[in-house]
Amino acid sequence: MTGGRYLCDEMMGGLATLLRAAGHDTRLAAAGMPDGELLALAAREERLLLTCDRALAGRAGDRGLLPRTGRADDQAAELCRARAIDWRLAPFSRCLVDNAPLRPAGPHEIARAPAASRTLPGPFRTCPACARLYWPGSHVRRMSARLDRLSLRCAGGPHGQDATSE
Repeated sequence: MTGGRYLCDEMMGGLATLLRAAGHDTRLAAAGMPDGELLALAAREERLLLTCDRALAGRAGDRGLLPRTGRADDQAAELCRARAIDWRLAPFSRCLVDNAPLRPAGPHEIARAPAASRTLPGPFRTCPACARLYWPGSHVRRMSARLDRLSLRCAGGPHGQDATSE
């Protein structure tokens, strides 16, 4: 399964973070971006538009999806019912802030990490766009467990039932 390309409206920031953490190419729209620009960007970059705006989702047609719930994990489950999605595609390979693919961090970059974190086995990665440093600390463990739960919850595949529902 390959990764999807997504465009989240400004109200879908939590879902954008989850998608990026899983390794999916996910843009987050700037605050106040007009609907016409969102639609044009989704079409131009061949992205699925994820929006809380019913009218915008309708205008996007099959290039849009309207999750009906407010919590990011529930939106993620709804997304995997509509589309095939791998929540373990390439974990922690994209910047959670700006979506750029991460690269291995060099020694001078690792030196910026807290002293206790520098002794971790790695991998240490950095964002070439914003210089944010990532390492396998407690946040990665929590997010990894969250991605695992989403994978299990969505085990029914596209258009399937949540693994947790009966």
